[in-house]
Amino acid sequence: MIAALALARAGENARAKPLVQGLEKQYPANTMLKVYWLPVLNAAIELNSGNAPHALELLEAASPYSLGQPPPFQLGTMYPTYLRGQAYLMLHNGNAAAAEFQKVLDHRGIVLNFPIGLLARVNLARAYAVQGDTAKARAAYHDFFGFWNEADPDIPVLQQARAEYAKLQ
Repeated sequence: MIAALALARAGENARAKPLVQGLEKQYPANTMLKVYWLPVLNAAIELNSGNAPHALELLEAASPYSLGQPPPFQLGTMYPTYLRGQAYLMLHNGNAAAAEFQKVLDHRGIVLNFPIGLLARVNLARAYAVQGDTAKARAAYHDFFGFWNEADPDIPVLQQARAEYAKLQ
């Protein structure tokens, strides 16, 4: 499952799809897989293909479980919420995207130290920028940069965020 998620998030749809199909066949009675992970994996694949509306449809199945506390050490906490935010960003719906990313930030006790907690910050800034709210976008970028002040400056997400921030000036 972790390999399928990593491949799906990296845009490797051709490699992720067979793994997702294998999981579905191998564990047909696994409720967590059916109602949480398969929608997340398939939505990530759809987002890579630019199909945000279908990704949102797929994520509906996981909506009731988005705020559930996963088993200890379960990877991917609040992934449906995060991916929904990304789908709304792709659709240029800044209000809906901001609401989803804010949910991630509002539930740090569920997200813990998973990467989506930090990435939600930069995506919240992007959502505000899509809304045209430059002041909120700048503040959200500053918040994101505060967490990355000692990071390697060559990290792509940090470079992209800095470029986006510079365009707001």
